[in-house]
Amino acid sequence: MLMPSLHIVAGLVLLTVCGDLLVRGAIGLALKSGVSALLIGMTVVAFGTSVPELGVSLKANLSGASGLATGNVVGSNIANMLLILGMAGVISLIRCPPLSIRRDAATLMIATVLFIGLCLPGRIERWGGAVMLILLAGIFIYTYRSDRKLSA
Repeated sequence: MLMPSLHIVAGLVLLTVCGDLLVRGAIGLALKSGVSALLIGMTVVAFGTSVPELGVSLKANLSGASGLATGNVVGSNIANMLLILGMAGVISLIRCPPLSIRRDAATLMIATVLFIGLCLPGRIERWGGAVMLILLAGIFIYTYRSDRKLSA
């Protein structure tokens, strides 16, 4: 009974320490590369924190549990938007440039509508996955370019 509790506590401590290291490294990368912390957050931090979810979703889908993969994605987005952003907002003021709010809110809405549209037939086809990956690359390129214009 005690051993599983110790594993959970040790895991939470390790997660907190590594999360702090990731944030510090991301801030340093943003300062050295001359791009905004927002852009680094959307790329380096987002990918770094999404790799475990990607692994779970791939394994679930390959095992025939595609509902688990879909639930993982939807649940993660809900937790990120409401739990994490909400807790950060309760702890401290969150400053967002107006252009970023418009751009990122539009991106979120488009991605949500696309996801719903692709799910309507009951499954996401390979071409739908390819469309999402291409759009992701486009969003990163657009965000990088608009971020560079703002900082110039």
